[in-house]
Amino acid sequence: MLRFSSSPTGDMHIGNLRVALFNSIISKQNKENLIVRIEDMDKEKNIEGKDQEIIAILDLFGIEYSQVIYQSENFRFHSAMALQLIHDKKAFSCFCSPEWLENKREEAKANKKVYRYDEACTNLPAELVIDNMNPFTIRIKKSADDIIVKDYIKGEVIFTPDEVDSFVILKQDKTPTYNFACAVDDMLSDISIVIRGEDHMIDTPKQDHIRNSLQYNKKIEYAHLPIILNDDGKKMSKRDDASSVKWLLEEGFLPSAISNYLILMGNKPLKEIFTTEEAVVWFKLDEISKSPARFDMNTLRHINSEHLKLLDAKELSRYVGFADEEIGELAKIYLEEASTIKELRGKIQSVFATKVIPEELKKQSTLLRAAIKNAPYFDKYEDFKNHIMQASGLKGENFSKPLRLLLTGAEHGPDIAEIYKYLKNYIGEIAK
Repeated sequence: MLRFSSSPTGDMHIGNLRVALFNSIISKQNKENLIVRIEDMDKEKNIEGKDQEIIAILDLFGIEYSQVIYQSENFRFHSAMALQLIHDKKAFSCFCSPEWLENKREEAKANKKVYRYDEACTNLPAELVIDNMNPFTIRIKKSADDIIVKDYIKGEVIFTPDEVDSFVILKQDKTPTYNFACAVDDMLSDISIVIRGEDHMIDTPKQDHIRNSLQYNKKIEYAHLPIILNDDGKKMSKRDDASSVKWLLEEGFLPSAISNYLILMGNKPLKEIFTTEEAVVWFKLDEISKSPARFDMNTLRHINSEHLKLLDAKELSRYVGFADEEIGELAKIYLEEASTIKELRGKIQSVFATKVIPEELKKQSTLLRAAIKNAPYFDKYEDFKNHIMQASGLKGENFSKPLRLLLTGAEHGPDIAEIYKYLKNYIGEIAK
């Protein structure tokens, strides 16, 4: 079993989507189910409706999953597992106040040392625990041995007991911490491989230690994906528009193109343009680059343009507001200068919009409109051009410049003869 986990606290990040895509690919390669886990334990930060938005995005990108699980529904299991650890003397009550712990952190900082919990409450006598009425957390006892994590991308990583520490598993309100909830949930779901961003590498030894302490024998495999950098070479954050999947979709990037690019980053496939289904054949976790991947908008634009070209003409026309194969073919011509649906729609809308004609061309435009309105149907552009040229009495730039404006709404663009092939049935409507 594989899992994709996401918190309903904001827009889905492209890093999250990349993780979801890789999980989907590996689940298909291994013929294992993929589950979606909504990590909704932080009630104060949860945004209403974001869980459904996450699921809708996964559906839009064709990511198949067997079920959706809400982490909060497993709360009783988190409590039961914590109680088991206390019973086995592998966890203990910690009465250290937040203020006391903060002072300890400041002391460590002043002494230029890494803060570690000082084990003040690890071996408190039972009577002191029972009689203590102060708020307390539950901490798991630190490991006696090194924790070794084997990662498909990073190789073998060793964590010493001091690096893992005796960390909190239940907060003062007795809700589980992120690491404890995740470790228990992965046990309950029988997860075999965890694929996630490398920023979670610090969580991995803690989660392994929790499962080891609970005598869970299955060894979960890991793949921690390198971070994605922005144009400035820094980790992409919410401040980067392109980091939001929702923003990319609104800008007119196809799900297939976004998937193509996110899978391509850090990989070396046989070809640049491919589908997710094709990636299932060649994709390998251990061949992903260990270096951070840089997000390049120009590359995404190129890939998006290529995916738009692959669409059936009638399907493409629907993206720009029509259901006409000829308009789809026209849109493909404009893909030489547009790379997103938003840009493409703007080009086609300009063709059918009321044209804004410069003052110096208004006289010529009036003559051309009249000639076009009264012209018979012509299948070939040359016949159409010759007829309205003769009817209007215009030649040279006095003919070609206003004609282009009337037919396209722009002073420059694709060859008018090519455009005419797909607009001839709309000429009267366009040159209004």
